[in-house]
Amino acid sequence: MDWQSESPELWAFLGSLRQGEIMSGTISAIERFGVFVALDNGPGHPMFPGVGLIAIPELSWRHINAPTDVVEVGQRVLCEFLQFDTYSAKARLSLRSTQPAPFQAFADRTTVGHELRGTVTKVLPFGAFIDVGDGIEGLVPFREVHGRPASGPAETFRPGDKATFVVTAIELPRHRLFLSRR
Repeated sequence: MDWQSESPELWAFLGSLRQGEIMSGTISAIERFGVFVALDNGPGHPMFPGVGLIAIPELSWRHINAPTDVVEVGQRVLCEFLQFDTYSAKARLSLRSTQPAPFQAFADRTTVGHELRGTVTKVLPFGAFIDVGDGIEGLVPFREVHGRPASGPAETFRPGDKATFVVTAIELPRHRLFLSRR
């Protein structure tokens, strides 16, 4: 569809938005891939229940199982404008960018060698994921990862187990935490 000629008001509105701009609106629909937002000062969309879309990764800094873990239809939200999706004439938005990044706060107060209490959340062939609180998960690798030594066989970890772990690395840009068993 040629959105520019079919819906000039919508096209003009989306074209006027600037990256980083904070916008308000109401959650108008929840889908498996994200949520639609009816923006307060925006026009309607001829095909979608809102001119804004927040994809699942942009809903929260924490891992979520479904969009309803974070929002519900009718909820008022403040979002950051990320980009104008010219293919579907939507505003790509972020809810999480308007909230403090928990990994940054964690990295500010934690150093390599620090001991943390945590709970095993998942065990995979390459390592165990450990919830250390505040929505932060770390990886205990079962084989060498990026030059770091292995931390034990998979059989010694079961989901729900609580133990003390030592921070072996914090990769701030990628929001990754590596741990080993104490």
